[in-house]
Amino acid sequence: MPEGHTIHRLALDHRARFEGGPVRASSPQGKFADGAALVDGQVMTTAEAHGKHLFLGFGPPRTSDDPPVSPPFDRGDPHRSRGYPHRWIHVHLGLFGKLGFGPAPAPPPTDTVRLRLANPAAYADLRGPTTCALISEDEKRAIHDRLGPDPLRPGDDGTRAWQRISRSRTTIAALLLDQKIIAGVGNVYRAEVLFRHHIDPYRPGRDLTRTEWDAIWSDLVFLMAEGVRDNRIDTVRPEHLPEAMGRPPRVDDHGGEVYVYRRAHQDCHLCGSEIRTAGLAARNLFWCPGCQPSTGGG
Repeated sequence: MPEGHTIHRLALDHRARFEGGPVRASSPQGKFADGAALVDGQVMTTAEAHGKHLFLGFGPPRTSDDPPVSPPFDRGDPHRSRGYPHRWIHVHLGLFGKLGFGPAPAPPPTDTVRLRLANPAAYADLRGPTTCALISEDEKRAIHDRLGPDPLRPGDDGTRAWQRISRSRTTIAALLLDQKIIAGVGNVYRAEVLFRHHIDPYRPGRDLTRTEWDAIWSDLVFLMAEGVRDNRIDTVRPEHLPEAMGRPPRVDDHGGEVYVYRRAHQDCHLCGSEIRTAGLAARNLFWCPGCQPSTGGG
C-alpha cells in the first residue's frame, strides 16, 4: 500500500496539471459514472492529502454574472472565498490501486479505468482503488476527524499522537501503523525511523520519553517531505550511503536506500548484526537487534 508521501505527491501532481481550470471527468469502467458526471466540466479547485487519503476538490467556474460571495460562505477557505461550493472526490488506493498521468491527447481508456480526468494538456487514470467516492464537505471533515496528525500536513504536529502513545501499552511499532494515531506512516517509514533512533520496536508506547517521540516525529516530517520531493523513500544518512561506505547499492523493486526494510538476514550496515524480521500489526517488521536492543518486550 502506498505510504503517505506518495499520496501527497499525487495531490501535488494533480494541482500541477489540473488546478484552476475545467476538467473532463469520466468513468470508463462505469463504477463511478454518476460521480464523474457530477464533476464533469467543473473546475478542479484544489487537491490535498491526509495520510493515505487523497481529496480532489471541484466547483463550478465563477462568472461575471454570479452574485457576490456572502461572508458566511467564506470560512477561511481560499477557494470558498472565490465562491466554490466544493464537491470532493475521495480516493484511497488501498493495496492494488494505481493512479497514473500522461500528456494529452489521452489514449482510448481501458475498461479498468475507474476515473479519468482530462484537460487539453494532460490526463490522469485511476485504476483499482479501494475507495473512489463523491463526498460532501461534512463527509470529508468526518474523515479528517478520524485520522491522526499527518507529518506532511501544514499545521499538524505530534502532540495529539503523543497524548495517545504515552498512555498505551501497545508496541511503538504497532502504534506507528495506526492511522487514527498518526496518518501516512506505512511499513517502510515505521521500520526505518525506529532504526534511525535506535528504538526497540517492541517497546510499549508509554515507555517512550517525550524527547524520543519528538525526535521521531521531526524525523518523519523530514523523511516524508524528501519522499514527496524525490518520489521515493530514502532513509539512509549521507555518511551511510553506498559511495560513502564502499558497499554495493540496494537492489530492490521499491528503490531507495534503507537500513533494515526488506533486508532480513542481511548484515546491518552499521553494526554487522543480522537484520531480523517478524510479523507485527499484520505487517512484516524489520529491525536490527544490535542497533535497537531489546528492552524486554520482544
